[in-house]
Amino acid sequence: MAAGKLYVVGTPIGNRGDLSPRARETFAAADAVLCEDTRVTGKLLAYAGVRKPLVRCDENVIAQRAQGLVERMRAGEVFAFASDAGMPGVSDPGQVLVDAARAADVAVEVIPGPTACITALVSSGIACDHFFFEGFLPRKAPARARRLAELAPVPGALLLYESPHRVADTLDALAEAYPLREVALCRELTKLHEEVLRAPAPELARTVRERGELKGEMVVVVAPPDEEELARRCAPWAQAEGGEGDAGADPDAALAAAIRRALAEGEAASSAAKRLSQRFSRKRRDVYALILAMAEEAEAGAGQA
Repeated sequence: MAAGKLYVVGTPIGNRGDLSPRARETFAAADAVLCEDTRVTGKLLAYAGVRKPLVRCDENVIAQRAQGLVERMRAGEVFAFASDAGMPGVSDPGQVLVDAARAADVAVEVIPGPTACITALVSSGIACDHFFFEGFLPRKAPARARRLAELAPVPGALLLYESPHRVADTLDALAEAYPLREVALCRELTKLHEEVLRAPAPELARTVRERGELKGEMVVVVAPPDEEELARRCAPWAQAEGGEGDAGADPDAALAAAIRRALAEGEAASSAAKRLSQRFSRKRRDVYALILAMAEEAEAGAGQA
């Protein structure tokens, strides 16, 4: 049986000139290109002078298609996987395909490329000796506030991804959670209208509200806590959860309690799985499965009542 392969290809986050020669060569050598949006990747391949079959693998279909794609790679096909921009697997569904390929002993090779979070961190001018990549915060206000409380003691810059229509709410939440910290909003990175706005959190939140909806993908960089704030926040993270999960308590019971709270607040299963897997040091897919099972039990109980 011929040995296939999966290439994970980093692509430009805005300026197509950042496409590397190695990425272009990888696309040209692949049997097909897997992508989030065939229109976006099609334009990139046209710019690179490459014509290949495109297979849509966005978050709605990648889990269902992963096994079939892995079988094709095991039969000898070579695929290049690209997200719409940046590195696949970083706050996008690409990790599902990588996990499936590695589980089947299919070779996986990463072709490095631009990443919005590191570009924003450097552009922000905020101290970057230590940083923590959070990705997208929970959408619902209670879950978002709780997650920011959990992140408060992190002794480094926080990197957040955000969309234009939610960024104002996120900055308001940051102003409430970290009123003394500097925050930078980086948008349209590497593009013609690249912009970095930096100010104390409350001031930046007001500025964005006054300007109205901004365009483009965005990265928010939050300065680390100073020594005084860090000293105030040195209590266990569990206290920020409202007391759920004593350090000496049964970790399974603490996880179940956290899931019940997330379900009661209407937090999305995927968001809760990401947050709680980090907090309890569990595999995300295991926490996600437990959330679905507990949600089903809760619905069944409500129906019987």
